[in-house]
Amino acid sequence: MIRFNTLLREEGVDPAEVKLVRHQDTRCPGRTPYQLWMAADGTFDFYQRMQGRLVFDGATVLGSFVATSFDETLFVGLYDINGVGVVPQGTIDPLSGHDVSGLHLYELNLSPKLADYRGRLTIDWGPGFRSWVQRAGKQDKQVIEIRRAAGEPPFPGFLDFRSNLSALVSVPLSWRIALSSVNGIYLLACPSTGRQYVGLAHGIGGFWGRWEEYVASGHGGNKRMLDIPASDYQVSILEVASSSANVEALAKMESRWKQKLLSRQFGLNAN
Repeated sequence: MIRFNTLLREEGVDPAEVKLVRHQDTRCPGRTPYQLWMAADGTFDFYQRMQGRLVFDGATVLGSFVATSFDETLFVGLYDINGVGVVPQGTIDPLSGHDVSGLHLYELNLSPKLADYRGRLTIDWGPGFRSWVQRAGKQDKQVIEIRRAAGEPPFPGFLDFRSNLSALVSVPLSWRIALSSVNGIYLLACPSTGRQYVGLAHGIGGFWGRWEEYVASGHGGNKRMLDIPASDYQVSILEVASSSANVEALAKMESRWKQKLLSRQFGLNAN
């Protein structure tokens, strides 16, 4: 079992001098810190430097992580903390688009230490996601995985794919292409009530195209969803149809799942 602090010590970094940060900003569903980092255009570093509180004080090194589309905690670099100033007037947050004038502006410089692990190493952050800044010396994180190369995680497969509607915007492009290429039966589940909706995806755009309609409207035109508050439904796939399946065959598949899950009697299917 490898621990993150072991890797720090091997690089000559004292964990007592390190603060760990896990960026998972849910205020702006249209974009995430993970997407900023993947863009590799400097916006993530700028976003990270601006803080409303002096959260990085008391450390000389910052171990930076981002939450991926599927809540992995991905290492994106060590940063030397070289002071703090004030965000200039008229500065816009690259994630939220809000004016952040007057906030604290840390001087962070990307370190060459542990550079080989950027975008490749994931850790177990533990249950305290709200504690998004922690001291490495008191939190020796377990390393879960070290990938062969940085980049998009492999597609988990259609039947293992799960995501909330709000997180679909962060799904890797290669996954979107895969989900757009097939049709079949999907499930929406309300995270607060457990009520389920069985749906059918067919035609151009496949599963992805249908789910985009829910993201845009919140209900996808479904009658029972129109009458209840909007929810961040979890989407998953129940069955993938063969490429030769027509609409009639898909409708039979859909009806079969409605019967199995009792989604007409107790869920959100009206027919």
